[in-house]
Amino acid sequence: MKDMNAILAGFGGQGILFMGKVIAYAGLFDNREVSWLPSYGPEMRGGTANCSVCISDEPICSPLVNNPNALIVMNLPSFDKFIDKVVPGGIVIIDSTLIDKKVERDDITAYYVPATALAEENGLKGLANIILMGKMMAVTNFCTKETMQKTLEKIIPPKKQHLIPKNMNAVEIGINA
Repeated sequence: MKDMNAILAGFGGQGILFMGKVIAYAGLFDNREVSWLPSYGPEMRGGTANCSVCISDEPICSPLVNNPNALIVMNLPSFDKFIDKVVPGGIVIIDSTLIDKKVERDDITAYYVPATALAEENGLKGLANIILMGKMMAVTNFCTKETMQKTLEKIIPPKKQHLIPKNMNAVEIGINA
């Protein structure tokens, strides 16, 4: 995908904003134009959270994504809110552990990834978001594994650097899901 205009959405506490930040930084490491625009409810956990992420070779006019060509959803309210906004030809990546609804549109490609279950099964609790991001890497090619490794090394704070291998494992699971 040449230009990616993505919306990532779910509940607060699922790592939606972190996932968006990682994707944006990966674009920076690849010397591309990027924007990251977080949006969240007033609740600390359990409220809605979403972010718009744009990666392009051209300057980005607006960081707000109204009609994404890529969508990751981690809860049913987000699925219902954003599914009809995806442009024809776009992709949707759904955490099928948490959302049992199917995409009814035939002009977009849907990927059902049981990310929350895969995270639990592989001892990666809390990394369902990174599994979904790995799937997005596989279907959009927004960055390489090498870029992702560098990005995680940059973004994850020094006292949590020991979590980089687990995050890369989650990326790999997503790529292969």
